[in-house]
Amino acid sequence: MRVKREHFRSPKDLPVVEYVTPGSPLCAGCGGLTTLRLMHKVLGENVVVVNAAGCMTLMAVYPFTPLKSSWLYTTMGSAAAGAQGVRDALDVLIERGKLDAADDLQVLVLAGDGSTYDMGLSATSGAIHRGLNFWYLCYDNQAYGNTGFQMSAASPLGSRTATSHSGAVQRRKDIFELWRAQRPPYVATVSSHDAVDLAEKVERARGLNGPKLFLSLAVCPTGWGFDPELSDEIAKLAIETGVWPLKEAVDGAVRHTYVPNRFRPVEEYLRPQHRFAHLFEPQRDEELLTRIQQNVDDYWAPVLAEPVANA
Repeated sequence: MRVKREHFRSPKDLPVVEYVTPGSPLCAGCGGLTTLRLMHKVLGENVVVVNAAGCMTLMAVYPFTPLKSSWLYTTMGSAAAGAQGVRDALDVLIERGKLDAADDLQVLVLAGDGSTYDMGLSATSGAIHRGLNFWYLCYDNQAYGNTGFQMSAASPLGSRTATSHSGAVQRRKDIFELWRAQRPPYVATVSSHDAVDLAEKVERARGLNGPKLFLSLAVCPTGWGFDPELSDEIAKLAIETGVWPLKEAVDGAVRHTYVPNRFRPVEEYLRPQHRFAHLFEPQRDEELLTRIQQNVDDYWAPVLAEPVANA
């Protein structure tokens, strides 16, 4: 089941102009790079990216960059504070007549899950509380990918990282609900696999004033352990198994923008990834596999019980 799309009904409707050009130094198959590219196509060129230290920092290594927009680098904990400074400066320039309103820039925070879930959460919470008019894109590759793939608060149960050799023993932090609890105008989850859903959400959020927060599953061949040619298939499996729900919250009210007609077993998503290989070899961990599947089933049970509310 998909919700009605108002702006983009198929990939043919997506903007054709590219603001992230080919040839970046990022890893092949990076889901975060694809998400940024798709989001930028909808936002247009007049954007200043405020980047929290992480994988995406390699996008702009002076004097080279694949971006046609502006770029500001910050520490992992201060991207949202940096966005506040940029937004305030632009507003002051417009108020003083030194910048035409037509030349105003949209402020986009670009941060990984290490910054979003952990070190930068305080600054982001403050920006949401102040009602800062900005965009926030978290590329969630579920670990500290830029420093060796250590465990983060986004690492899923059972996943192996550089600091959880036997697999993470706790569930992921629910950053979507932490954001939503503050009642920002718009919060959404997106995926590089469903470009139309992503573009539709960006366009719907465009007319809203205040924080507009996007959480994207960033499939990571390097850290997750799979061939880059499987990136889109892994992203698709995350959606079709229910591991990565596509949803949005407008002023706190949640609806799911896609609900699979038939949920595929979570094992189909886990098995191709080396970070979950220990769940299958040298012997199957039936207890943990059952627990992971049950967690997904428990999430969807109340959603499926109220189909009209999510139609």
